[in-house]
This record gives sequence, C-alpha cells and structure tokens, in this order.
Amino acid sequence: MTQWARAMCAVAVAATLTGVGTTVGVAQEDSQPYLPAPGIESKYFQQGPWAVTEEIGFGCCDSTGAKYDVWYPTDLGAGSAKHPIVVWGDGTNAVPSQYAYLLRHLASWGFVVIGTENQQTGSGSDILGSLSYLKGLAADPTSMFFHKLDTAAAGAMGHSQGASGVLNAMVASEGAIKTAVPIEIPAQLWCSSGTTCADTRKLTSGSVFFVNGSADRFISPSTQALPWQAVGLQSNQAYYEATATSVPKVWATLNGPDHNDVQGRPDCAQASTPCTSGVYGYLGYPTAWMLAQLRDDTEARDAFRTGTGEFLTPAPNWRNQSSTVSR
Repeated sequence: MTQWARAMCAVAVAATLTGVGTTVGVAQEDSQPYLPAPGIESKYFQQGPWAVTEEIGFGCCDSTGAKYDVWYPTDLGAGSAKHPIVVWGDGTNAVPSQYAYLLRHLASWGFVVIGTENQQTGSGSDILGSLSYLKGLAADPTSMFFHKLDTAAAGAMGHSQGASGVLNAMVASEGAIKTAVPIEIPAQLWCSSGTTCADTRKLTSGSVFFVNGSADRFISPSTQALPWQAVGLQSNQAYYEATATSVPKVWATLNGPDHNDVQGRPDCAQASTPCTSGVYGYLGYPTAWMLAQLRDDTEARDAFRTGTGEFLTPAPNWRNQSSTVSR
C-alpha cells in the first residue's frame, strides 16, 4: 500500500469514528437529479473522506494583483500524506468562489486546490503562477503547507476561458503540470487574442480530459461541420483530434448541461446563466481522472482504458466517449 493510500485509509477511519469529513454528498440526497454510473463514477461522485477548509483571499498576488483562493484538507498531512495540487482557471469575468462546490469536492478527495481571482485567465500565465506560489509555500517553514504538498503531482482544471488557460499553462509549464481537465473549452473563434487561444497541437507531454455539455452548442460545441484543419479548432472533437497520439487523452460530452452548469452549488440556483441542471456530472469522472493521473489510482485509471473502461460503456449521462488511454 502506498503512503497516499495509507493516509486516505487513516482519514477514512477517522471520519468514521469522529464524523469529520462525512458531509452528505449530492448522491445521497433524496431529490438527486443525476444518477452516476455504478463503479468509479459513483465512488468519486460522493464527497471524499477529508474535511475541507476554504479560504477566500488566502494570499496575494498574481501578476495583475488578484488574490488567490484555496481549498484544502483541514487536517493537512494526516497519515504523513503529501497532497497533490490542482490549479484552477476561471471563466471570463468569474472568480473561483463561483465554482466552490466543485473545488471543495476535489479537496475532499485530498487535493489542495488554488485559483487566482483573475477573471481573464486564458493566457495561462497566472494559472501557472498560482502553482509557483503554492510551491513556494510548500518550501516555507512558516507556512501550513510546509512539506505537506506533493509538488511533483500537479494538475490543472478550468472552465471556458480558463479551460483554454489550463492548456496554455500546461504547455508553458514544461512538464510541471501533469494533466489538465478543460471544461467547456471555447471554440477558437471566441478567443479575444492569440494569447488566449489554446492549441492542443502544442501539447507534448502529460495527459488531458476534455469535458463539455451537450446544450453548450454556442461556446463549446461537441463537433463542427468543416474539418478543423481547414477552419481551426472549433469544437471539443477538434481539440481532441489535434492532441498528439503520444499524449493520453479522453473526451466526452455530458448529456444536458449548458455552458455554466459547472458553477452549480450544486444546482443552478447560484450559477450564471445558461445552466440547466448543475454541477453533478462534473464531479465523479473528473475527480477519478485526477486521482488516476496524479496518484496512480489504478482502479480509476482502468475506468478510462481504451475499449474496456467503464467510462467508455454506453451510459445515459454521457455521449462521444473517446479515449487513447492504454495503460
């Protein structure tokens, strides 16, 4: 058993004994609007075993003067754990707290999540800067994160403009960001400048999991009429196809969600419009992906395996499932 697995077991036992970290997950609600697939999606759709602390305006500052917000396991380092990192990229004119339900969910599975309050993250520079900031705290004896982070296990997740941003940050990180989950990545026609466009042909390492909602045909369409080689990367399918075969990649479309469902807390009541149902579908498989890529969770990784993975089987919540994950 790995050190991480031992730490997770210790936290799970503590939660059972003390009630810490046992917040009821959305899958346990009587009025649940989303039924995850049995197995890996259902497992990681639930809240994880760690209690979570949220600090808005935790630190300062990125290159624009924007503050950093963080979500982290309250009992940092329990069981000698070193926590993997997820850096977050905001959509246009949004801030991390608008995605609090998702980011808290990730932290409940042991990740330390950081997001800049910068509302224009498409270039990726300030997303990558947030990783540097957190790495600095991990090396600072006065910080609560000192020796508590696995700085070699960093992933990135972002929405809309921030989805482009996390891919740009991953390219610029020279391998420091190991994986990215772009959610509702905009077609290139929506880029305000060349620096905010993402080009997956530039990815040479790491891995990527594209997620989009079927109702988001305006900003983040699933497919496009003309070949991307002729008109550019204007769809999730095009971004997926343009990613090198040497980079493990997955793409799938959630049935129903629109552009801002990922902001659900958990439903659409506090989300920006358009939103149809809420964050539910963005919880299970993206969390499993991060654990597979950053914690070598073999069970989670097998769910995405080409041809045999749970994620690739027909499911009422998903369509367009595609994968090159072979090991």
